[in-house]
Amino acid sequence: MLHELSSAPLVTWGNAWLAGQAGLDDTVSAVERRTGPHVIGAVTDPALPFESGAPLRSALARLRSLGLAAFRLSLPVPGDPLGLVGGEELNKAAIDARESVLVELAEQQLGLVPSEDRRGSSYAGVAWTPYRAADRTPEHIPLAEAEHQLTLAMRECASLFGQVDDMASWGPEVTSALEDLRDAERQPSGGLAPGHPQRAHRLAAQADRLAVVVRLANEDEGRGLSTSQMSSRMEALRILDRAVRRARVASYGAAADG
Repeated sequence: MLHELSSAPLVTWGNAWLAGQAGLDDTVSAVERRTGPHVIGAVTDPALPFESGAPLRSALARLRSLGLAAFRLSLPVPGDPLGLVGGEELNKAAIDARESVLVELAEQQLGLVPSEDRRGSSYAGVAWTPYRAADRTPEHIPLAEAEHQLTLAMRECASLFGQVDDMASWGPEVTSALEDLRDAERQPSGGLAPGHPQRAHRLAAQADRLAVVVRLANEDEGRGLSTSQMSSRMEALRILDRAVRRARVASYGAAADG
């Protein structure tokens, strides 16, 4: 699994490119900024319009010639296939990676699942493995609904977090992140491309910060916690993670959903 979410930048910048809000070179640069070069991974189905090892720029240009209409974000986990439409191979790979991109073309849909691409000791990038996708539109999550659900989840989690009395047990990174979130004002996210509504920028910024808290808290061992405290923490993180993933799908995909 990639440490840095790769699918979200491709969705937001890919849709900005389709809408004429960004050029192809700017789009590729933005997608690759934090994760290194992006290429197409192994292509095992000859019916897919990709060449193994092709750079992202040429792959996007090829998709544009096939009637590329939209990019949509999937952030699934076991038990919650958020954003997925099938088929079976795509769903399995996306759930294992916990992210993927659904690509809508004129005559079919494809799925792209990212993975770490390392070659030797110095090269690090991302490889996108393509899969066939079912011809269905994924669940639409309105921005207002995602924002409301995230607010409710934060309130519920505040109560559950409060049952964990010893905040030092979370470790310094988690404690610092929580304190920062408590005091931070909503500000436009640098993660979204041009052309997205202001509400999407705000929601993406909040969801991205909370995603860091969820990740750090899940990595923290919670030493010194009782069984009931650990159970409260796990339930809070489950609730928050679901709301964060839905908020990211809604905000990063806002341009595609109009």
